[in-house]
Amino acid sequence: MKRVLILEDEANIRSFVVINLKRAGYEVVEAATGYEALDKLEQNPDIGVAILDVMLPDIDGFEVCRRIRASGMKIGVIMLTARTQENDKVTGLMTGADDYVTKPFSPAELTARIDALFRRVGNDTKLVCDMLKQGPFTLNLRNHSLEKDGVKVRLTQVEYAIMKLFMQNPGKPLSRENVMAMVWGRDYVGDLKIVDVNIRRLRIKIENDPQNPDYIMTVWGHGYQWGR
Repeated sequence: MKRVLILEDEANIRSFVVINLKRAGYEVVEAATGYEALDKLEQNPDIGVAILDVMLPDIDGFEVCRRIRASGMKIGVIMLTARTQENDKVTGLMTGADDYVTKPFSPAELTARIDALFRRVGNDTKLVCDMLKQGPFTLNLRNHSLEKDGVKVRLTQVEYAIMKLFMQNPGKPLSRENVMAMVWGRDYVGDLKIVDVNIRRLRIKIENDPQNPDYIMTVWGHGYQWGR
């Protein structure tokens, strides 16, 4: 059974989420504080997706997300927040979150986002070739890892999916709508800004100079392209 962590300090909201996720077939691990969530993640290495509330009584959800990414855990992360300011959404994505859901939300919306993350984690189970190699990069499709000049680059599941999409389509301009449909799913309903923020985060990780990229090129008025 697929296992999900829900980090939410408000018991009524957490219970509401737990009930609906269990109905959707997920096994749920609960946490009310950031430190408790980190402990639960360490105790349950099979957790596939973590849902993190931003406002918490100890450390905030952004910090929990940073620590998850720093640890190298390969799980999906969804930020759950009542905030609607654009900079909060960007902050969550730049700390390593894969997606965000703004309160109030419907159970169907949250479940759809979780389903999409699990699909990205497991969509390479049947492979014809398990490596993509271009320039200094080697993308391992079996364990979802990337190396640049033999040095491992830590990626989130979304960053991995974007790299895979680009490396499978070298020199082909891809619109932001194309990237969103291929990475987040055609039924995903969200702001195209999520594509731009993830591209910015990925450039920081793989480019020699993120301000003057050599690999992920901007195609003005259209979207992005892998290589010149």
